[in-house]
Amino acid sequence: MIPWNRLDAVQLEDGGELKLMQRGSEFSIMLGSNELMNSRLSGSEEALANLAAEKLEGRKAQRMLIGGLGMGFTLRAALRRLDAEARITVAELVPEVIAWAKGPMADVFDGCLENPCVSLHTGDVGELIRGSVSAWDSILLDVDNGPDGLTRQGNDALYSAQGLASAHRALKPGGVFSVWSSAPDPAFTRRLKQAGFQVAEVPTRASTKKRGARHMIWLAAKPGLAPQA
Repeated sequence: MIPWNRLDAVQLEDGGELKLMQRGSEFSIMLGSNELMNSRLSGSEEALANLAAEKLEGRKAQRMLIGGLGMGFTLRAALRRLDAEARITVAELVPEVIAWAKGPMADVFDGCLENPCVSLHTGDVGELIRGSVSAWDSILLDVDNGPDGLTRQGNDALYSAQGLASAHRALKPGGVFSVWSSAPDPAFTRRLKQAGFQVAEVPTRASTKKRGARHMIWLAAKPGLAPQA
Protein backbone atom coordinates (compact mmCIF):
# COMPACT_ATOMS: atom_id res chain seq x y z
CA MET A 1 0.00 0.00 0.00
CA ILE A 2 1.37 3.39 -1.00
CA PRO A 3 1.51 5.69 2.06
CA TRP A 4 -0.18 9.08 2.15
CA ASN A 5 2.14 12.07 1.75
CA ARG A 6 1.26 15.43 3.27
CA LEU A 7 1.85 18.08 0.58
CA ASP A 8 0.67 21.21 2.35
CA ALA A 9 -1.47 22.51 5.21
CA VAL A 10 -3.12 25.76 6.27
CA GLN A 11 -4.54 26.91 9.59
CA LEU A 12 -8.15 28.08 9.13
CA GLU A 13 -9.33 31.36 10.58
CA ASP A 14 -11.93 29.66 12.79
CA GLY A 15 -9.50 26.98 13.93
CA GLY A 16 -8.47 23.60 12.56
CA GLU A 17 -5.93 22.57 9.97
CA LEU A 18 -6.80 21.99 6.32
CA LYS A 19 -4.40 19.49 4.71
CA LEU A 20 -3.68 18.39 1.16
CA MET A 21 -2.63 14.73 1.02
CA GLN A 22 -1.42 12.62 -1.91
CA ARG A 23 -1.08 8.87 -2.45
CA GLY A 24 0.11 8.02 -5.95
CA SER A 25 -2.31 9.82 -8.28
CA GLU A 26 -4.98 10.13 -5.55
CA PHE A 27 -5.53 13.36 -3.60
CA SER A 28 -7.39 14.05 -0.39
CA ILE A 29 -8.32 17.30 1.35
CA MET A 30 -8.74 16.80 5.08
CA LEU A 31 -9.78 18.88 8.07
CA GLY A 32 -7.90 17.31 10.94
CA SER A 33 -8.81 13.62 10.73
CA ASN A 34 -11.98 14.25 8.64
CA GLU A 35 -11.71 13.74 4.89
CA LEU A 36 -13.66 16.50 3.15
CA MET A 37 -13.08 15.30 -0.41
CA ASN A 38 -11.16 12.74 -2.41
CA SER A 39 -10.15 12.84 -6.06
CA ARG A 40 -11.58 9.33 -6.59
CA LEU A 41 -15.09 10.27 -5.36
CA SER A 42 -16.83 12.88 -7.47
CA GLY A 43 -20.40 11.62 -7.85
CA SER A 44 -22.30 13.87 -5.48
CA GLU A 45 -20.24 16.98 -6.33
CA GLU A 46 -21.00 16.46 -10.02
CA ALA A 47 -24.66 15.89 -9.19
CA LEU A 48 -24.75 19.33 -7.52
CA ALA A 49 -24.18 20.93 -10.94
CA ASN A 50 -26.05 18.38 -13.04
CA LEU A 51 -29.28 18.67 -11.04
CA ALA A 52 -29.25 22.45 -11.29
CA ALA A 53 -28.52 22.29 -15.02
CA GLU A 54 -31.40 19.87 -15.58
CA LYS A 55 -33.75 22.17 -13.69
CA LEU A 56 -32.69 25.09 -15.92
CA GLU A 57 -32.52 23.11 -19.17
CA GLY A 58 -32.87 25.40 -22.18
CA ARG A 59 -31.96 28.64 -20.41
CA LYS A 60 -29.19 30.31 -22.42
CA ALA A 61 -26.15 32.29 -21.26
CA GLN A 62 -26.66 31.36 -17.63
CA ARG A 63 -24.85 33.04 -14.76
CA MET A 64 -23.84 30.49 -12.14
CA LEU A 65 -22.24 31.10 -8.76
CA ILE A 66 -20.39 28.17 -7.16
CA GLY A 67 -19.41 28.45 -3.52
CA GLY A 68 -16.37 26.27 -2.85
CA LEU A 69 -13.73 25.23 -5.40
CA GLY A 70 -12.81 21.91 -3.79
CA MET A 71 -11.32 19.63 -6.43
CA GLY A 72 -13.29 21.24 -9.25
CA PHE A 73 -15.77 18.41 -9.80
CA THR A 74 -18.82 20.70 -9.64
CA LEU A 75 -17.17 23.26 -11.91
CA ARG A 76 -16.22 20.71 -14.57
CA ALA A 77 -19.70 19.18 -14.53
CA ALA A 78 -21.19 22.66 -15.01
CA LEU A 79 -18.89 23.40 -17.94
CA ARG A 80 -20.04 20.20 -19.63
CA ARG A 81 -23.70 21.20 -19.29
CA LEU A 82 -23.77 24.95 -19.96
CA ASP A 83 -23.35 26.73 -23.28
CA ALA A 84 -20.32 28.77 -24.34
CA GLU A 85 -22.09 32.03 -23.40
CA ALA A 86 -22.49 30.98 -19.77
CA ARG A 87 -20.47 32.69 -17.06
CA ILE A 88 -19.45 30.78 -13.94
CA THR A 89 -18.00 32.49 -10.88
CA VAL A 90 -16.30 30.25 -8.33
CA ALA A 91 -15.83 31.73 -4.85
CA GLU A 92 -13.16 30.11 -2.69
CA LEU A 93 -12.37 31.54 0.71
CA VAL A 94 -9.03 29.76 1.26
CA PRO A 95 -6.30 31.00 -1.13
CA GLU A 96 -4.25 27.84 -0.56
CA VAL A 97 -7.03 25.72 -2.09
CA ILE A 98 -6.73 27.76 -5.29
CA ALA A 99 -2.96 27.34 -5.18
CA TRP A 100 -3.37 23.56 -4.80
CA ALA A 101 -5.70 23.54 -7.81
CA LYS A 102 -3.15 25.34 -9.97
CA GLY A 103 -0.18 23.43 -8.54
CA PRO A 104 -0.18 19.82 -7.26
CA MET A 105 -3.72 19.10 -8.50
CA ALA A 106 -3.39 20.73 -11.92
CA ASP A 107 -3.92 17.37 -13.66
CA VAL A 108 -7.12 16.81 -11.67
CA PHE A 109 -8.46 20.22 -12.79
CA ASP A 110 -7.49 19.51 -16.41
CA GLY A 111 -7.32 23.15 -17.48
CA CYS A 112 -10.87 24.09 -16.44
CA LEU A 113 -9.70 27.15 -14.52
CA GLU A 114 -8.39 28.61 -17.80
CA ASN A 115 -11.78 28.28 -19.49
CA PRO A 116 -12.98 31.75 -20.61
CA CYS A 117 -16.39 31.06 -19.04
CA VAL A 118 -14.82 30.79 -15.57
CA SER A 119 -13.77 33.47 -13.12
CA LEU A 120 -12.31 32.89 -9.65
CA HIS A 121 -13.17 35.01 -6.64
CA THR A 122 -10.93 34.66 -3.61
CA GLY A 123 -13.29 35.47 -0.77
CA ASP A 124 -16.55 34.69 0.99
CA VAL A 125 -19.35 33.47 -1.29
CA GLY A 126 -21.79 34.90 1.24
CA GLU A 127 -20.60 38.42 0.42
CA LEU A 128 -21.30 37.86 -3.27
CA ILE A 129 -24.76 36.51 -2.47
CA ARG A 130 -25.65 39.37 -0.12
CA GLY A 131 -24.46 41.91 -2.69
CA SER A 132 -26.61 40.52 -5.52
CA VAL A 133 -30.22 41.13 -6.54
CA SER A 134 -31.75 38.95 -9.29
CA ALA A 135 -28.23 38.35 -10.61
CA TRP A 136 -27.78 34.57 -10.77
CA ASP A 137 -29.57 31.78 -12.59
CA SER A 138 -28.14 29.31 -10.10
CA ILE A 139 -26.21 29.34 -6.84
CA LEU A 140 -24.44 26.11 -5.87
CA LEU A 141 -22.99 25.70 -2.39
CA ASP A 142 -20.41 23.12 -1.38
CA VAL A 143 -18.50 25.10 1.22
CA ASP A 144 -18.81 22.75 4.18
CA ASN A 145 -20.09 19.32 5.22
CA GLY A 146 -23.59 20.73 5.13
CA PRO A 147 -25.84 23.15 7.02
CA ASP A 148 -24.14 22.10 10.27
CA GLY A 149 -20.86 23.84 9.44
CA LEU A 150 -17.74 21.79 10.12
CA THR A 151 -14.90 23.70 8.51
CA ARG A 152 -15.90 27.27 9.39
CA GLN A 153 -18.38 28.68 11.90
CA GLY A 154 -18.95 31.66 9.62
CA ASN A 155 -20.57 29.32 7.09
CA ASP A 156 -23.55 28.95 9.41
CA ALA A 157 -24.79 32.34 8.19
CA LEU A 158 -25.25 30.91 4.69
CA TYR A 159 -27.79 28.40 5.99
CA SER A 160 -29.65 30.67 8.43
CA ALA A 161 -33.04 32.18 7.67
CA GLN A 162 -31.33 35.47 6.85
CA GLY A 163 -28.79 33.75 4.60
CA LEU A 164 -31.50 31.90 2.71
CA ALA A 165 -33.45 35.13 2.25
CA SER A 166 -30.32 36.64 0.70
CA ALA A 167 -29.94 33.65 -1.64
CA HIS A 168 -33.60 33.94 -2.68
CA ARG A 169 -33.13 37.65 -3.43
CA ALA A 170 -29.89 37.02 -5.37
CA LEU A 171 -31.52 34.59 -7.80
CA LYS A 172 -33.35 35.47 -10.98
CA PRO A 173 -37.00 34.38 -11.19
CA GLY A 174 -37.09 30.63 -11.69
CA GLY A 175 -33.49 30.34 -10.49
CA VAL A 176 -32.08 27.42 -8.52
CA PHE A 177 -30.30 27.25 -5.16
CA SER A 178 -28.50 23.89 -4.86
CA VAL A 179 -26.77 22.81 -1.64
CA TRP A 180 -24.50 19.80 -0.97
CA SER A 181 -24.46 18.03 2.39
CA SER A 182 -22.94 14.90 3.84
CA ALA A 183 -26.27 14.06 5.51
CA PRO A 184 -29.98 14.98 5.55
CA ASP A 185 -31.14 17.91 7.68
CA PRO A 186 -34.94 18.24 8.08
CA ALA A 187 -34.61 21.59 9.86
CA PHE A 188 -32.73 23.02 6.88
CA THR A 189 -35.45 21.76 4.52
CA ARG A 190 -38.03 23.62 6.60
CA ARG A 191 -35.97 26.83 6.51
CA LEU A 192 -35.69 26.61 2.73
CA LYS A 193 -39.46 26.34 2.41
CA GLN A 194 -39.99 29.19 4.86
CA ALA A 195 -37.66 31.32 2.72
CA GLY A 196 -40.00 30.86 -0.25
CA PHE A 197 -38.24 28.07 -2.15
CA GLN A 198 -39.85 25.07 -3.80
CA VAL A 199 -37.70 22.28 -2.39
CA ALA A 200 -36.64 18.80 -3.51
CA GLU A 201 -34.31 16.59 -1.46
CA VAL A 202 -32.16 14.41 -3.73
CA PRO A 203 -30.08 11.60 -2.12
CA THR A 204 -26.85 10.93 -4.02
CA ARG A 205 -23.85 8.63 -3.72
CA ALA A 206 -20.23 9.68 -3.35
CA SER A 207 -19.05 7.60 -6.30
CA THR A 208 -20.07 8.11 -9.93
CA LYS A 209 -20.66 4.32 -9.94
CA LYS A 210 -23.52 4.84 -7.45
CA ARG A 211 -21.49 3.42 -4.58
CA GLY A 212 -19.89 4.90 -1.52
CA ALA A 213 -21.31 7.18 1.18
CA ARG A 214 -24.80 8.61 0.85
CA HIS A 215 -24.98 12.39 0.56
CA MET A 216 -27.85 14.85 0.23
CA ILE A 217 -28.47 17.64 -2.26
CA TRP A 218 -31.20 20.21 -1.84
CA LEU A 219 -32.59 21.55 -5.11
CA ALA A 220 -34.47 24.71 -4.17
CA ALA A 221 -36.20 26.70 -6.89
CA LYS A 222 -37.25 30.36 -6.69
CA PRO A 223 -40.77 30.64 -8.10
CA GLY A 224 -41.29 32.73 -11.19
CA LEU A 225 -40.95 32.57 -14.93
CA ALA A 226 -37.48 32.21 -16.37
CA PRO A 227 -36.24 35.21 -18.38
CA GLN A 228 -36.71 34.78 -22.11
CA ALA A 229 -33.61 33.56 -23.99
